Amino acid sequence: MTQPEPLPTAETIRVRGQVQGVGFRPFAWRLAARLGVAGEVRNDAEGVLIHAQGARLDAFARALREEAPKLARVDAVERAPCPARPGLTGFSIAASAGGAARTQATPDAALCPACRAEIADPADRRFRYAFANCTECGPRFSIMRAVPYDRATTTMAGFALCLACRAEYDDPADRRFHAQPVACPVCGPRLWLERDGAEVSGDAVAAAAAMLRDGAILAIKGLGGWQLACDARDEAAVARLRARKRRPAKPFALMAADAATVARFAAVSEAERALLESPAAPIVLLAAQGAALAPSVAPGQWALGWMLAATPLHALLLDAVGRPLVMTSGNLSGEPQVIGDDEARAKLGAFCDGFLAHDRPIARRLDDPVARVAAGAVRVLRRGRGMAPQTLPLPSDLAGAPPVAALGGQLKAALCLTRDGAALLSHHIGDLDEPSTCAEFDAALADYAALFDHAPAALACDLHPDHRTTRIAESWAERANLPLVRVQHHHAHIAAAMAEAGWTRADGPVLGVAFDGLGWGPDGTVWGGEWLLAGYSEFRRLAHLKPVPLPGGDAAQREPWRNLLAQLDAAGLGTEAEALAPGKPLRALRAAAARGVNAPRSSSAGRLFDAVAAACGLAPERLSFEGEAAMALEAAARRAPDLAPYPFGRDGAALDPAPMWRALLADRAAGAAPEAMAARFHAGLAQATATLARDLARAHDARAIALSGGVFQNATLLEATVAALAGEALLIPAQAPMNDGGLALGQAAVAAARALEGRL
Repeated sequence: MTQPEPLPTAETIRVRGQVQGVGFRPFAWRLAARLGVAGEVRNDAEGVLIHAQGARLDAFARALREEAPKLARVDAVERAPCPARPGLTGFSIAASAGGAARTQATPDAALCPACRAEIADPADRRFRYAFANCTECGPRFSIMRAVPYDRATTTMAGFALCLACRAEYDDPADRRFHAQPVACPVCGPRLWLERDGAEVSGDAVAAAAAMLRDGAILAIKGLGGWQLACDARDEAAVARLRARKRRPAKPFALMAADAATVARFAAVSEAERALLESPAAPIVLLAAQGAALAPSVAPGQWALGWMLAATPLHALLLDAVGRPLVMTSGNLSGEPQVIGDDEARAKLGAFCDGFLAHDRPIARRLDDPVARVAAGAVRVLRRGRGMAPQTLPLPSDLAGAPPVAALGGQLKAALCLTRDGAALLSHHIGDLDEPSTCAEFDAALADYAALFDHAPAALACDLHPDHRTTRIAESWAERANLPLVRVQHHHAHIAAAMAEAGWTRADGPVLGVAFDGLGWGPDGTVWGGEWLLAGYSEFRRLAHLKPVPLPGGDAAQREPWRNLLAQLDAAGLGTEAEALAPGKPLRALRAAAARGVNAPRSSSAGRLFDAVAAACGLAPERLSFEGEAAMALEAAARRAPDLAPYPFGRDGAALDPAPMWRALLADRAAGAAPEAMAARFHAGLAQATATLARDLARAHDARAIALSGGVFQNATLLEATVAALAGEALLIPAQAPMNDGGLALGQAAVAAARALEGRL
């Protein structure tokens, strides 16, 4: 009697990570064919699920991780034996399954070379089509309405596939297999140009390019929102855009067709070129050099923010215009970027001369991300389109913590959700001083929680009692009976650096240096220049910049001369203030400060930069945007040669700027250039910061030094501080912004640690 053939070995293989919308299923199909593996693959709410059987399952599982598609990020390949299916031959791609969302959604990805070649090929059916995409590029998170990521759950659901696109979509061997936004001119989104309330006939891109070359300002519907564009070499057009947006000095972002064009106007290293050309296509801050742009693009700045065309629409437009464009967010000053078509017409009509529009809806608002290469690594300054909603792994001994929702701070608001050992740090939402941004924050919180089926076991927020995020957290905690962890602002900055680096609780506390504008201190003063001995659950303040009053309270954040007055008085140099701040109400401010009226004491590093900029004659009387004075100070420092650092002193636990002020004023009296004074200040602060950090780390047996806070976005300060700390183990944020956009990650890590220690 013939014995039945033994059944092959079979396994269920679970692939976790960023594995949907990246061509992972057709990749698995091709891999199975190559290795003779039978079975099926499907998307579900946890990622990708595979039934596999055959003789080469080890090689199959290994290749799933090692050969994954370019846009994929495989966090885990979990294997479990399962019963084989008799008679199973071949490998199929099964329909997606629903369920509770536990997978990672995929960020939008910039135009790939293959799609770029197609839209430039007159023989291709997608020639000059503004919405070409495939599994390696195109919209993802910006069109996603639910998981799993399928066409029916995106804003492409209303575009029925034509026969040609359906054939590509259904063919596992095609690079458009199950590319959810796949489309062509026959069946996909349509582009048009509006002018004076009417659609312009003819080629929309060609007509838009002609308008831009003639000096017009256009509103353009991008991936994550509307943008405003004009010719970056046309001073009249750029100045007109500034006037219309009421944006007198804040730098505009720039867009070019390719990195070679960028290199005509900026210094581009290999690392910076790779960043420009990465799938995220962020705005990259680059040193200006070479050909000139309109002076109003970035007045007085040493660095320009450049990005490459991330979509076919932008690529076609840049090619047609033949020159770089200003490409800035389409919004009223201080408000979130516009995403709706009717909203764009209502709010941007006064800014622009026409609308380059299309009919693919935007599911969520995503600003362009911002990054730079500094201190040897890519540093993300703003998460947005192309980066969100990528997750970051939590340190190994925090992975088992219950889910946490952390709400971040008042400025550069972003939220963080943790679960299953990962932290989902949201896109940049904005400053919550603006009511419309508050509404956007509420919407984003609900959106992320629903999209990722997140039910927190604990909440985290800033220590400041008046932040909107604090009030939201308090209300939520009371309503849902959840524990609320209040995390000191600068502790959160350092905890974020630790968490991103994978620093575990067992690694012990670090010496953290947190420099920023303002953060509520547990002693009731305003902190901002801190040296902390920090673990996750707790911290201790070891040293700080010498506190001085903030004359006029909030007004000191907007008027640098006020901080100069306070610094000079604290240094015993008050008589110099009359010459440096003529005509100001110095006597009244001093009297108020002496009585403690509207003059809280602060150790803010940000306000020290404002004061130095004012002393060097580099700060406006009133700032038009956050960081304006500090950016002018850094720009001046970059123009100077290496010079001897200014000295700083120590006054107990305080780093005292008084010696720096005496040296700076002596330089000023001797006629020193502002550039020289700015450079000596940067060098002196970096040296003093590093020396104090090293001394404290050794005194307290800290095994690493962490640098974080928005002031360290200053590449000159960061790189000088890192150089002065040579030989030390350093933790510096890279993927999480070191400004308040990364605050929620640190809050979440602190709450996770306290939860594991039973201290909620």
